Amino acid sequence: MLPWLAPGEAFPPPEQAWGTGDPIPGLLAAGGVLDVPTLRRAYAEGIFPWYSADQPILWWSPDPRMVLRTHHFRLHPSLRKEIRTGLRSGRLEVKVDTAFEHVIQACAHTPRAGQSGTWIVPDMVQAYTALHHAGHAHSVETWWDGRLVGGLYCVNLGRMVFGESMFSHRSNASKMALAGLIACCKAWGVQAIDCQQNTAHLSSLGASEEPRSRFLLTVREAIREPAPAWQFDPLYWNALLDRSMPGNGMKAP
Repeated sequence: MLPWLAPGEAFPPPEQAWGTGDPIPGLLAAGGVLDVPTLRRAYAEGIFPWYSADQPILWWSPDPRMVLRTHHFRLHPSLRKEIRTGLRSGRLEVKVDTAFEHVIQACAHTPRAGQSGTWIVPDMVQAYTALHHAGHAHSVETWWDGRLVGGLYCVNLGRMVFGESMFSHRSNASKMALAGLIACCKAWGVQAIDCQQNTAHLSSLGASEEPRSRFLLTVREAIREPAPAWQFDPLYWNALLDRSMPGNGMKAP
């Protein structure tokens, strides 16, 4: 039987999540609340909420887990060229935490393939906005010609990043934001980004499935480290771009 959580009640161990022989693999519990302490505790234990408007809060810990190890990130040549061109011209700028509420609202209104609605229901928007104000949820934004055209939001505990959702109003804008996040992670010593569940898109960018036990060990070790200061320095691009970028006063390896 699926555990039903009272507000503030501890989560069951992630290993108790339903497995492949159960009705919904990865589902761990239902109920509880989406306040900041609960969300912090959930992510620290490798658990995340995911549910629709007509459902109670559902908590998940799938096995295997989709994870993007930052050294496995694939920056395809065409995107690398587009980023370099945008930086040279001054048309592209990646920013952090300047428009979190705009980003999460845009993600909530982005249609998902095969879904009639969105899992980012109003209560989720409110909860993650509160988590942002508490310093644990962040946006990475793609600005083109001074306009917000794409971005993503994520959760951060220590040196662990948990990806949530992306949006794009311009071709490749969400991928540019992800590349910016990877650049930050490399500069900050963040080795892994939780991607939760497998998709072909994430696989194409270098993410892969790994046993939940390995993922949980990564989380436990990473959250012991101090969290980085969430600011984007253009020099962070050096970790990803492989040619000089005139006009930016920096040289990439």
